[in-house]
Amino acid sequence: MQAIVAVSQSWGIGKGGDLLFRLPSDLRRFKAMTTGHTVIMGRKTLDSLPGGKGLPHRRNLVLSRQSDFAPDRAEVIHSVEDILKTAEDDAFVIGGQQVYEQLLPYCTRVHITKVLSDPEADAFFPDLDKLPGWKVASAGEMLTENGLSFQYVEYIRI
Repeated sequence: MQAIVAVSQSWGIGKGGDLLFRLPSDLRRFKAMTTGHTVIMGRKTLDSLPGGKGLPHRRNLVLSRQSDFAPDRAEVIHSVEDILKTAEDDAFVIGGQQVYEQLLPYCTRVHITKVLSDPEADAFFPDLDKLPGWKVASAGEMLTENGLSFQYVEYIRI
């Protein structure tokens, strides 16, 4: 299992149920990397997607405790244990904070878009630079788009 996320300098990922950044090239990269794979998310992340529906051309698994929740284009799974039984090894965890925290122990790789900006956030990803057991496997060149500088960094579990 792997995770994919865009983070601020303080590892913020969202505020008020929305992403902190809109980087078209990063969204294209996300789509290219996750298309044809399983994506795992929480209910609030699903709600934030266009139409509140699962992403096209992907198997969408939603981790939710709500027993009567039946979203379009997504399967609802009620426990981490069932996610682990259901998801393929190459599945991508795509948010939000609680789902990242619950599934990060099962991830072997994390694809981070590090944005050199620090807007106010109320949702965060664990700081892999400080978390034991993780190391940078690769770091791309610094890019700029929409006035924001960012870098793609891949972490692997050691």
